[in-house]
Amino acid sequence: MTGRDTTDAAVLVLEDGRSFRGRAYGAVGETFGEAVFSTGMTGYQETLTDPSYDRQIVVATAPQIGNTGWNDEDDESSRIWAAGYVVRDPARVPSNWRARRSLDEELVGQGVVGIRDVDTRALTRHLRERGAMRAGVFSGTALVPEARLLARVREQPHMKGANLCAEVATKETYVVPAIGAKRFTVAAVDLGIKGMTPRRMAERGIEVHVLPATATAEDVYAVRPDGVFLSNGPGDPAAADGPVAVTRAVLERGTPLFGICFGQQILGRALGFGTYKLKYGHRGINQPVQDRTTGKVEVTAHNHGFAVDAPLDGIARTPFGRVEVTHVCLNDGVVEGLRLLDRPAFSVQYHPEAAAGPHDAAYLFDRFTSLMDTVLMEGRRAQAH
Repeated sequence: MTGRDTTDAAVLVLEDGRSFRGRAYGAVGETFGEAVFSTGMTGYQETLTDPSYDRQIVVATAPQIGNTGWNDEDDESSRIWAAGYVVRDPARVPSNWRARRSLDEELVGQGVVGIRDVDTRALTRHLRERGAMRAGVFSGTALVPEARLLARVREQPHMKGANLCAEVATKETYVVPAIGAKRFTVAAVDLGIKGMTPRRMAERGIEVHVLPATATAEDVYAVRPDGVFLSNGPGDPAAADGPVAVTRAVLERGTPLFGICFGQQILGRALGFGTYKLKYGHRGINQPVQDRTTGKVEVTAHNHGFAVDAPLDGIARTPFGRVEVTHVCLNDGVVEGLRLLDRPAFSVQYHPEAAAGPHDAAYLFDRFTSLMDTVLMEGRRAQAH
């Protein structure tokens, strides 16, 4: 992969045979992944550096991208995880006082192959009708007859069945200290965690120990946690058996647990629910979700292609007690939140650390903090008696 001349031709090839021609954007070469679309009008830097986008070619539905350039503060991880980027009209010059370089320059610097001048509206409509699918972006010397490109796309692995969380997670445990007085210790299982998530917990007096996706229950309890957090992440939850086993161990011990996005899917599996692949998924920062416990509608940030298959109405019986669906997506009825009624655990299918709303979902970290506080107080009262 190399830099390019702005006249370089490029093509996006979908596995169903449709193609979209444009010009190279970012690095020149080839890339493969699952083509998905994100509906956020801003926040492309956070999107591209979100580990949940591993092995995905992201289509930006907003027509103009890159206006604010790229800064050194808003990355959600150490690198761009998206496999490729598809835009319609990239900004010619970034215009923001925090920008250090253009989006194009960052894509080139990190070797991320993209394509510009694509009819992203037509592409998005196609993905909505046909579903997310395997794709490839080709430019430079990678441009060969489309029949050969299509054959290469169809050789790529499907997202269904892909176990990716260990691929993007930290390899070594690290600690994010509490801001101000320390109130709690949380073991966060990194399934593709974003940098803002432990920061939101640290702001609430939580010392966060971020553990690899391969962590065992023994690793989790070695940090003597007051609570356990399951992060977002990429891939198919049906393939992530290790985190499911850890979650069951946490539920058995009754430690407060909070999961988000992929973490909700892991909790759902631990409870005995199935998971399934959505046709085109939820990706963006404008998804309406209703909190059934309050009736409030939140504007939320999503990035998931799988969901939990749990009953929307009534109380479900599981090996760990009763469970109810607390949140639901108002666009399509997808389960967006779970709560155990007999153990201290809950989850949501979205990203409460993100700025959609911009703060509609921040209360969930407070709910987690309150849950740990309640369990600790109950433990002290039991010891006193």
